Amino acid sequence: MKSVVATALVPVVLLWSSVACAHDASAWGGLFRSSDHGASWFLASPGTYPIAAIAVAVSPTDGNHLLLATDSGLLRSRNGSRDWSRETPSVLSGAVWAAAFAADGRRALVATDSGVFRSEADNDWRPARAPRGAVPARVIAPGAVPGRAYLAGWTGFVRTDDWGGSWTDAAAGLPDAPVTSVLVIPDRHESVFVVVADGVWSTQDGARTWVKRETGPGGVDALGRDIGDAARLWAARGPRLSVTDDGGVSWRPAGAPLPEANASVRGISAMGDVIVVATDRGLFRSTDGAKRWVTLEGNLPAHLEAGPLVRDPSDPERLYVGFSVTPYSELWRRAADGVGVWQRIDLASLLGAVAFVILVGVLGTAAVWRLWRRRRAEPIR
Repeated sequence: MKSVVATALVPVVLLWSSVACAHDASAWGGLFRSSDHGASWFLASPGTYPIAAIAVAVSPTDGNHLLLATDSGLLRSRNGSRDWSRETPSVLSGAVWAAAFAADGRRALVATDSGVFRSEADNDWRPARAPRGAVPARVIAPGAVPGRAYLAGWTGFVRTDDWGGSWTDAAAGLPDAPVTSVLVIPDRHESVFVVVADGVWSTQDGARTWVKRETGPGGVDALGRDIGDAARLWAARGPRLSVTDDGGVSWRPAGAPLPEANASVRGISAMGDVIVVATDRGLFRSTDGAKRWVTLEGNLPAHLEAGPLVRDPSDPERLYVGFSVTPYSELWRRAADGVGVWQRIDLASLLGAVAFVILVGVLGTAAVWRLWRRRRAEPIR
């Protein structure tokens, strides 16, 4: 029996470094919620297993109604993220890359590896034919016009005016490169800003014509808006932000750089002088217009990449932010290459896990064997 145990231990020792590491709860990805402009945060997604929160949508008519797109499906909450239910896994299988509510707060659009789906009720998802290059989607942004939405896919950029019933190309006039960020300002002109080829472009006629906006040297990674001022927009390149007060016509540097010199901004949400920034190095906050920054930690995952940053349209103080253990760019790349999220386990890790299971089985068998022999050796009373 000892020789059997020793034999089982050999592959475990050899493959020990490849066995998947465990994460404590503070290192998991998922969705977090703040009710005080980002000063404090609490876990808002199911915390029993690690997930990548890829996108979150909040109903514009009911702040308690949310959709959470994850690397393992779509979740829905009807009570402000306290409880979640999984949406139609037989239809929305695998990762969900983008999600958005219509202005009526009832209809929704999501994008998966296999296509785009629309819904008019819980657990009622039907395919919405999307053109080539639409999936995997980076963003679905609802427009100000009823039924309109913009979808930035891996290579294409399209618009729908009937909530997914049909799609038209929205990239005419833009550089021949993917749209990586979309910002819709729902004023009377429906201003739309996009980031493509590190530059900012805008339209006020439903993506029929585009105007290049000069933001200064270096280009732009991400865009954000001031919830209280439609003319004030924020842009980020690396750890530095710039701001415009005239709808993108002229830009100026804003305050100090982020504390992380190598940070890359993923999302910006501002209300007056309070600014929250999601980056690949975590979450940062300023209360003085970007002059000073504070690294947000506490209940948030430490040293994980933050991605989607969404403000509740019905409660400006409420923010949601998503985190992922795997970088978002890597998740999208794998989806574009046709590699499922769960296929990332390499052979060495798989063999290590199998060896561990064998070891547990052998040790359990040995314990039962010893106990049985001891019971046999005891005198009968």
